Amino acid sequence: MSRTSKPYDIVERALELSTADGCVVIADEHSSANLRWARNALTTNGVTRGRTLTVIATVDGAEGTASGVVSRSAVTVSDLESLVRAAEAAARASEPAEDARPLVTGVAESPGFRDSPAETSSAVFGEFAPALGESFARARAGERELYGFASHETTSTYLGTSTGLRLRHDQPNGTLELNAKSPDGARSAWAGRATRDFTDVDPGELDAELARRLEWARRRIELPAGRYETLLPPTAVADLLIYQLWSSTARDAVEGRTVFSRPGGGTRVGETLSRLPMTLRSDPAEPGLQSAPFVIAHASGDDASVFDNGLPLSRTEWIREGRLEHLVTTRHSAALTGLPVAPGAGNLILDGGGGRSLEEMVAATERGLLLTCLWYIREVDPATLLLTGLTRDGVYLVENGEVTGAVNNFRFNESPVDLLSRATEAGRTEKTLPREWGDWFTRAAMPALRVPDFNMSSISQGV
Repeated sequence: MSRTSKPYDIVERALELSTADGCVVIADEHSSANLRWARNALTTNGVTRGRTLTVIATVDGAEGTASGVVSRSAVTVSDLESLVRAAEAAARASEPAEDARPLVTGVAESPGFRDSPAETSSAVFGEFAPALGESFARARAGERELYGFASHETTSTYLGTSTGLRLRHDQPNGTLELNAKSPDGARSAWAGRATRDFTDVDPGELDAELARRLEWARRRIELPAGRYETLLPPTAVADLLIYQLWSSTARDAVEGRTVFSRPGGGTRVGETLSRLPMTLRSDPAEPGLQSAPFVIAHASGDDASVFDNGLPLSRTEWIREGRLEHLVTTRHSAALTGLPVAPGAGNLILDGGGGRSLEEMVAATERGLLLTCLWYIREVDPATLLLTGLTRDGVYLVENGEVTGAVNNFRFNESPVDLLSRATEAGRTEKTLPREWGDWFTRAAMPALRVPDFNMSSISQGV
């Protein structure tokens, strides 16, 4: 596909070429810019652009409707017909799709559908890069080394269907990860931020926070495995609850396979999961965390259906004031389970806490652990959503309201659902970057959580 071919032209042409009973075309225009640095100096930077086209063909038959999905990148105009035919052939060779539903209709055309895609460039770092350079100078003077990566992406998605939908969404997405290390590498601290445009990211502020944490780590304390009162920062809470959202499909719950299954049958919708009045929600219109206001599904699964492409999305409360309110459903799984239609969305927010900052929560702690982040999170038991993983880049001991040193890292074993039931305090909700899932899910806002008995199951030797 030539760069001069506008995405909406490609969508329209693919729909014209289709001979299937139904057709969905998704054109994703990608643009990215990045900076990378190590030891207080920039090492690389770059800008990339790309285009991916997905064609979904549906074919009606006596036993139902089958679907075929083909996605390709770097497709030329001359290749477009072969892509459409490949999707149609895949549909005709497939069994009827269990999730088949009539394609969505009646959604008004998006403003700008016929305009050129959004693009980013190195200019997005116009204010950030000089401030980063100043941070390098301060780090050198303070005898610490900064490593990290800043990335900004824009994806313009054009969605057209044989039922008349013509929708577009532009998604900016920026991430910053900053590591500070002592020259000998023995001490390490991490901070990350998610942003739409880098105008709200101050590398100097992050560097100051990391310098403070490196100072905390000058004193080392060895602690055994066990259960500790623990302050989970927003990034760690996000990583746990994103995994919980991914595990909250209604069909799996109804079939008795997840933590959201009710013993004896059915789901736990309506049950109280937390004694704190917290609300976990997704909202495409959330300020600063805006995401696609309609379903974009490149493939079908328990949490998404290609037949739902273009279905409007709105605010969904997964947990309302501590009570489980919704599980993730497609139109198909909603009909199957008797639950409301509630597709997943592109952000996740937990709020309803007391509003104290993490620093204020530390000051109110008699003795406990303060974490930096979690990583290498893996599922152990889907029936309880038991997860395991490691702490990383700083676990600190808090005594009488002050951080008194850094302790060894741990492996943990915890279920986010169980943690919500045991949490005794939620702090101020703030935008955060999930460290473990930041490559897939970045638009999150979470409070810090106080857990009285977080399970550090064993000692980890990592930094």
